[in-house]
Amino acid sequence: MLKDPRVAAARNNAEWCDIVCRSHGLAGRTDADAWSVPRRSPPWYPDAVTLRPGAEAEALLARIDAGSGASVKDSFADLDLSGYGFRVLFDAQWIHRQPAKPAVDEPLDPVATPDELAAWAAAHGGGELFRPALLADPRVRVLARHDDRGVLTGGAVLNGDGDGYGVSNLFTHTDDPLDIWHGVCATLPAATLVGYESAPDLTPALQAGFTPTGPLRVWLHP
Repeated sequence: MLKDPRVAAARNNAEWCDIVCRSHGLAGRTDADAWSVPRRSPPWYPDAVTLRPGAEAEALLARIDAGSGASVKDSFADLDLSGYGFRVLFDAQWIHRQPAKPAVDEPLDPVATPDELAAWAAAHGGGELFRPALLADPRVRVLARHDDRGVLTGGAVLNGDGDGYGVSNLFTHTDDPLDIWHGVCATLPAATLVGYESAPDLTPALQAGFTPTGPLRVWLHP
């Protein structure tokens, strides 16, 4: 992983955005400044993610369709896009967890088939966003939690490789979000984990052993 965990987290998150976009037939572009797609990304996903502090706003917006519905993940919360018709959608914190000893918690179950993915996506609420191509990508692990009756009660996605993994799309239908966070950590206890969360979802991540490493901001062009 890179020395600055924010940079590592931003690059990992941009990789996940690129994976999702490519599963929808959208080819992304990555350079030292940012990742971006030239056409509108799928719902809930940004059109650009900055990869270093100090990215130049006009050059970044020139890479995307910056009209209505555009969104930008400002990974270091240092852009001002208000003059270009954007408003702040939300602020969040990058989070980081160092490798730990094997956990006593139960790991999450892998989602391995298109039917399982469809059930997972329905429980998540993402519907057609999550396509079977994700299951064929070796960088992606779609994970689920089931109760004693076999009912899917939550899940998450991990993306990455041996150098570290990003946690995203974490959800639960129980009153205990910490169970899913512990399950994520137990699935890959020896790996560095990164991600981002905003309040109130940040609290269970911190309780599970993650630490905040810096702010990010998501901008939306209404």
